Amino acid sequence: MITEPTNKHVIKGLGADGPDPNMREKLMLFGQFVGDWDIVEPRYAQPDGTEIKRKGEIHFGWILDGRAIQDVWMTHQEKPPRAVPAGTTIRFYDSKTDAWHCIWISPLHGIIQTFLARKVSDEIVLEGKSKEGFPERWIFSEITGNSFRWRSVESHDNRNTWQLTEEVRVRRTLAR
Repeated sequence: MITEPTNKHVIKGLGADGPDPNMREKLMLFGQFVGDWDIVEPRYAQPDGTEIKRKGEIHFGWILDGRAIQDVWMTHQEKPPRAVPAGTTIRFYDSKTDAWHCIWISPLHGIIQTFLARKVSDEIVLEGKSKEGFPERWIFSEITGNSFRWRSVESHDNRNTWQLTEEVRVRRTLAR
């Protein structure tokens, strides 16, 4: 992880110390990721068939009185060496639908995407549309206390087949 200055402003009322105790069990679907993670095996497929393999980090935390989780995805820039925020996701559980609403925002790339997430077997599957409007799934899998695999797939044939567009393996950062 690349060290960042510690004098960043924090919005009063945004952060929370933990999950809302009344919803703790449901909130732990994504709550299990709260903490700091290193992207150790990145693969970002490009339209020309090449791949970008830029490492980075992800930081998950409780927000809004423990009723939601926010993460920040960062990529590592080489010159000068620093972590560059690529985007953020805000997630909250909706008891009416027994699902999570997830909103990805990337000012760097001019993207806003919404997803509905549920546990499917031993994976967490987020369903939405790509920035081009194709059906897209973001999938958390191979989840352990210290690692997980995240991948993005999209379909260009009405969900008959799925093409991998991004994949990262992530490892929990040890306390510093």
